[in-house]
Amino acid sequence: MELPGLERLLGVCQRLNLGLETSPPAREPLKAGSLLEGVPFDPVLASVYARMGQGVFASELRCLTLDQSNDDAHRLEESNKWWRENYWKELGEPVLVFGGSTFTYATVPGLADAWGKQPVVHIDIYEYDPKVMPVASNVDRFFDSYSRYLEAVVAEPSYQESGEVEFTFPWDSTELLARDERLVELMRAGRFDSLMKHVDDSTWRWAAKVMGARE
Repeated sequence: MELPGLERLLGVCQRLNLGLETSPPAREPLKAGSLLEGVPFDPVLASVYARMGQGVFASELRCLTLDQSNDDAHRLEESNKWWRENYWKELGEPVLVFGGSTFTYATVPGLADAWGKQPVVHIDIYEYDPKVMPVASNVDRFFDSYSRYLEAVVAEPSYQESGEVEFTFPWDSTELLARDERLVELMRAGRFDSLMKHVDDSTWRWAAKVMGARE
């Protein structure tokens, strides 16, 4: 599977000197559709893990990590076991976490499209109750959006003058996310609403901006 979003993220990290680290894939990486904690593994993630066993992107700016899964460590598998035991019930359906940093990013197997590609959500568990925000129609589209967010941060005068980052992903990235037509379709159809049961009014206003930006 081609991964233009991942390629773009790698290129942005290298071109802007934001930091980039990867490790070799497993000899036998997880396959698309194979079961992880009882649910199908996303085909886009399977293609990513066929190329690398771990990733650390933009560590000098807004770090994004890809959980390790190779012959040296199995953090991806361990993390998903923990999430199944601690948060699936609260969320109301399974998610497969694959990385993050301050927050967690996960795919939603129950919302897979006809090709098995699963949308991506941002999850905040700082106050325990999981607060979910939809951010991409699939993993590669997520990488594309995140790469464009990084470019926007670097172009900001405040960052160029003092290194300060004044806007965040996904809160201040509504126009970027709205370019993902499939994501907007899913949001307008209410497909993420049950997962978003713990969010506050400000998050619903954020969601309305993403959906409204395509009108």
